[in-house]
Amino acid sequence: MSHPSVGTATTPPTAAATGADAQPVRHGLLRTGRIGQVAAWAAWDWGSAAFNAVITTFVFTRWLTSDAFVDPALVAAADAEGAGGGAATDAVAAVLATHSAWLGWGLTGAGALIALVAPVVGARADAAGRHLRRLGRLTAVTVVLCAAMVLVRPVPGALGANVLLGLTLLALANVAFELASVHYNALLPTIASGRTLGRVSGLGWGAGYLGGIVLLLVLFVGFINPEVGWFGVGDEGGLDVRVSVLVAAGWFGLFATPVMLALPDSPASTTPRPGVVASYRSLARDVTALWREAHGTLLFLLASAVYRDGLAGVFTFGAVIASGTFGFDASQVVLFAIAANVVAGLSTVLAGFLDDRVGPKAVIVASLVGLLVTGVSLFVLHDAGQGAFWVGGLALCAFVGPAQSSSRSLLARLAPAGRTSEMFGLYATTGRAASFLAPLAFSVAVTVSGSQHWGILGIMVVLLGGLVALLPLRLGARSQPDPDARA
Repeated sequence: MSHPSVGTATTPPTAAATGADAQPVRHGLLRTGRIGQVAAWAAWDWGSAAFNAVITTFVFTRWLTSDAFVDPALVAAADAEGAGGGAATDAVAAVLATHSAWLGWGLTGAGALIALVAPVVGARADAAGRHLRRLGRLTAVTVVLCAAMVLVRPVPGALGANVLLGLTLLALANVAFELASVHYNALLPTIASGRTLGRVSGLGWGAGYLGGIVLLLVLFVGFINPEVGWFGVGDEGGLDVRVSVLVAAGWFGLFATPVMLALPDSPASTTPRPGVVASYRSLARDVTALWREAHGTLLFLLASAVYRDGLAGVFTFGAVIASGTFGFDASQVVLFAIAANVVAGLSTVLAGFLDDRVGPKAVIVASLVGLLVTGVSLFVLHDAGQGAFWVGGLALCAFVGPAQSSSRSLLARLAPAGRTSEMFGLYATTGRAASFLAPLAFSVAVTVSGSQHWGILGIMVVLLGGLVALLPLRLGARSQPDPDARA
């Protein structure tokens, strides 16, 4: 998210700048009450599961790094060698490792670009307002890029070129999606008061998990599972995955529409938008001020940026590792994905009660330790078969949700009165700035070792770095009720 300033479009409409520098806020095209606005806002999260679960995690990226994009003659030779292995088997493994590394490098580049442009885009958007309009445009770009992935085909003789095409579309879609999230998150304070911010945010988070479960079930029984195949789509030329990508694009576009119709847009300002240099200077002033007033909060933002990227890496590369290292096929990956979303959703809800009893930092630390122990165990057991990944992978998912949820809860407690929106803006900005760490660590580990399973340790290093930075921080303060919050 962009870094907000007092009086910018990220503050609630009642507190936004008015007068000569602001245009009137238009009403939503649909007349809805507060509950309707919250539901419309959460519907975008529900729809975004199409991108998070299908495109970047369990279907498209897994397919790009599978043996579908390896020379068929080489795959046939490896199959003939059987479990005993041989030169062809080693050659296939080397190609899969290369494609996995390419995936990591592509996402690293996308993360670096997001880190560079998000502060500029955010500052200019805050100055100009109209978050809803920009959310619509960037969501549309994401949907179009996802739909274009249907053009990727495992054509013999052009396998590497098609992988690069897919990774290019994936990287561009990641940039568009993350920038859309800047404006989506900026709408949260306009529909929730200080007392309901966490609940409404959690509702959106839960909608994302649930949406992922429903969509993956639809794709599994409709296209991906050859034993069910409601619509008779086979896997010839990757048609099952390519159709699934189209369905995911349509799903996202459909459920992203209600927020455009039900919410009023933030006011448009006639104040000139800041330039690139001015945007970075404004960000530097915000960070400097926070260091003077609450440096512990700033250190938490930095520490959480590191481990949150590790958490994202667990999901992003989980399906790739399941397929390339543990031998899951497309149907098995989707079944695992459904189970993973269920486990993550339930554990997040249960951890919410622990959060209130023992404090969010304790939940975060326990979750990160659990992730490290489980991840290292999974690395050691990489030859133990699919059962090991079912147990270890679901355990990882059980720890990811609580760490994410309690991180947001902790920041809500740390935020100074009247500055909740600003803190969540910096929370998102720092997260974007670190979004290249897990892909980079994964790619370096795979490239240096020549084996995909070493990427697990790369992700664990990122999580460990975030945990080490978090442990010494004393974060017991609670913010006072926000006097500007709406009921």
